[in-house]
Amino acid sequence: MNDMNKEPEDFFEKIISVKLSDDGSAVNIIDQTLLPIEIKRIDLRTKEELWDAIKRLKVRGAPAIGVAAALGMAVFSQGITAADKEGFCREYKAISDYIATSRPTAVNLFWALNRMEQRLSEIKEQSKEDIVRGLYREAEDIRNEDIGISRNIGETGFLLLKEIRERTGHSPRILTHCNAGTLATAKYGTATAPMYMALEHGWKGSGMKVYCDETRPLLQGARLTAFELSEAGIDTTLQCDNMVSALMASGKIDIVFVGCDRVAANGDTANKIGTSGVAILAKHYNIPFYVCAPSSTIDKGTKSGEDIPIEMRSPGEVSEMWYSKRMAPENISVFNPAFDVTDHELITGFITESGIVSPPFKF
Repeated sequence: MNDMNKEPEDFFEKIISVKLSDDGSAVNIIDQTLLPIEIKRIDLRTKEELWDAIKRLKVRGAPAIGVAAALGMAVFSQGITAADKEGFCREYKAISDYIATSRPTAVNLFWALNRMEQRLSEIKEQSKEDIVRGLYREAEDIRNEDIGISRNIGETGFLLLKEIRERTGHSPRILTHCNAGTLATAKYGTATAPMYMALEHGWKGSGMKVYCDETRPLLQGARLTAFELSEAGIDTTLQCDNMVSALMASGKIDIVFVGCDRVAANGDTANKIGTSGVAILAKHYNIPFYVCAPSSTIDKGTKSGEDIPIEMRSPGEVSEMWYSKRMAPENISVFNPAFDVTDHELITGFITESGIVSPPFKF
């Protein structure tokens, strides 16, 4: 049984998702593929190790991926051996382009890499030592800004929870999908940030109830969200994805908070597979559905959800990964997209670091 009165800061220190190693020579992450059984930190010292960690979801969540990429580019800049500044920039660009191929959907990856490249262009005439220092500072700025962004999202979301409690007289009952938690960001998360802000405002963990969808194909709701919320002392219940309608019909959900990997200019939103189904059901049952979206996930260059690339995952993640023996026939195909797109008309609002954005959405 988790202690409902534990201090949240102790919890955050325990599961920092991504940071620099103590000596600054590596990107240090929690290997999220091992959770919740084992909390293991690993150092990523090469571009291949970072690429593999992003691809295999050792580090995941759009903001955390962006932070990891930024820190990685600072670390890798130390090893560039080009004798002249033009050569340094070419080698840097080649590494950045390589990291960009690790995952196609999360726009934060490209946003962070582009921001680091822009910083390089501003300081490229300095000495190599000063360039490297400047890149490290920029990467740490990105990480610290992400913490501030998540906190602001959380404060706005907390006001919605507070309003529910004052209006209904009962503890808010929240549904979330996948993992948009502190493990997916530098701290606090996006969709979970309102719950963590509630703890910081003195609510006890039993002062709200959170339902987590297990979230196929990688069970990130079961392995990660349920893990971190319960570790923080929050009253947490796990359910299978196909149980959402039954739960909502029972009247046990007041609000839905989800994260996102990319928001198109019209408000269409890509998030972990199953999110669009949750949104459709929330609309049917008249439950507010909020997307917690850092501005870095808003891609104004993508007109609508039809233009968002959707990553396809390995069939084995569905047919055999979670079982001692294969659970599906050998001779079948498996449809296994990592994300789906929620139509903007199903979204009550976006909670950004600047406040709530309501329809009509014009990013």
